[in-house]
Amino acid sequence: MLSIRNVHQYYGGSHILRDVSLEARQGQVTVILGRNGVGKTTLLKALMGLVTIKTGTIEFDGRAIQGFTPYQRARAGIGFVPQGREIFARLTVEENLRMGLATRPGGTPIPPELFELFPVLKQMLHRRGGDLSGGQQQQLAIARALAAKPKLLVLDEPTEGIQPSIIKDIGRVIRMLADRGTMAILLVEQYYDFARELADTYAVMERGEVVARGLGKDMEAQGVRQLVAI
Repeated sequence: MLSIRNVHQYYGGSHILRDVSLEARQGQVTVILGRNGVGKTTLLKALMGLVTIKTGTIEFDGRAIQGFTPYQRARAGIGFVPQGREIFARLTVEENLRMGLATRPGGTPIPPELFELFPVLKQMLHRRGGDLSGGQQQQLAIARALAAKPKLLVLDEPTEGIQPSIIKDIGRVIRMLADRGTMAILLVEQYYDFARELADTYAVMERGEVVARGLGKDMEAQGVRQLVAI
């Protein structure tokens, strides 16, 4: 579904991403781990077209997309949940969800499934996003990305600042979506136990490079916890 090959990216004179290659397959959760400042979020921004890459290729669903604008990538079927959620605080839950339908024809209804995945959103449909708790806002951000029925869901640290009960709910939804086999999921995460529980495959980044990769079931045996420990 997604193939990133030999990507290099710079901020000014700083070499941020160094020859990064990565794949995310349909029906699987691919986890990227690493300490703060190693380039994980920059990699996702490069994937979404929010920063430009110097060299390398990004292929999605069989097409090279490194020249696409962010909205073209969204329209192609990539849903993005940024770090910090970035919901629209002054808009209602319903209006936030409708923003997720921006790439769909006018009048497209909000998929009822979103309220099955996150029942609390139906209860709070007319509340402003800014009035929700951090965990509820995270569920809203994920639902907004899912509204357009993406082929690839990209999540940047969805557990950050979230209470444990909602972390479990988010993990359950991610696993359910992957197991359906119609979507690839790319997850950047620092919470090791959450990552290990969900990962079908993993990659560890350090100083802008991928320094380890493998199957999720092998993370303990391969010492990944020590690689990402602060």
